[in-house]
Amino acid sequence: MTNRRRAFRCRSNFCRKRRFKLKSELPAAPDAPKFELQLIFLLASDFRILNSGRVPKWIKFIIAILLLPVCAGAARALWLVLRASGRADVVWVPLLAGAACWVVIFLLLPKPMWFYVFGHELTHALWTWLFGGQVKKMKVSSAGGHVVVSKTNFVITLAPYFFPFYTALIIAVFALGQFFWDWWNYLVWFHLCVGATYAFHVTLTWHALKTRQSDITSQGWLFSAVIIFLGNAGVLLFGLPFLTAKVSVFHALGWWLEGAGQVFNWLARLFE
Repeated sequence: MTNRRRAFRCRSNFCRKRRFKLKSELPAAPDAPKFELQLIFLLASDFRILNSGRVPKWIKFIIAILLLPVCAGAARALWLVLRASGRADVVWVPLLAGAACWVVIFLLLPKPMWFYVFGHELTHALWTWLFGGQVKKMKVSSAGGHVVVSKTNFVITLAPYFFPFYTALIIAVFALGQFFWDWWNYLVWFHLCVGATYAFHVTLTWHALKTRQSDITSQGWLFSAVIIFLGNAGVLLFGLPFLTAKVSVFHALGWWLEGAGQVFNWLARLFE
């Protein structure tokens, strides 16, 4: 199958207060340096449903509607997990402290754009590898970046909005340290770093989503919102049981399925 080439561009400007804004089509301020985040895909998937560029948006809209009960189930399960793990003070105190430290940096200091762009582009690359694709080229700088990959789908396109790359990196490093050097004495610092990196992910993702993004518009607003919500909920439903050890992942997934089933049953009775 002949490869097709598509380009997704996001532009942004630094205003006088050094506030980062992602933009795609709005004109740049005359005196503001331009930030360009470019993502280039070589579409090579043979599966229609996995090739996001070949699935009509109206089909994705219908899929998003059908997934709304699943979102409700995920929200209920997340609430139950948070309630069950609420007494894990040894975990929550450093997690929230790390998150608070990052929020102060986010609000008061210039944003570390090179690290954000690096994590964004590398997340696209990582999920491309997971789907069996190849990364042809990647360029990162504080002014922007781009990645060229051999295939794409909606997961690869939206992955940076729900996958906390730096949090996953912290977890991987700590897991290796625990395996080789018994790092349990540094557990509080691990939780502190997890809180800070996850807050980094949430704040900059929210900041980016406040303006029009080509990653989002290419998939459709409702479909993108549903996938991003489910992705973030899934990360938390897997991550919180691992961190707090107050509830198992299987219980969390069971609550998720139970909640989604209750919504589907309610809808079925409503339309009888």
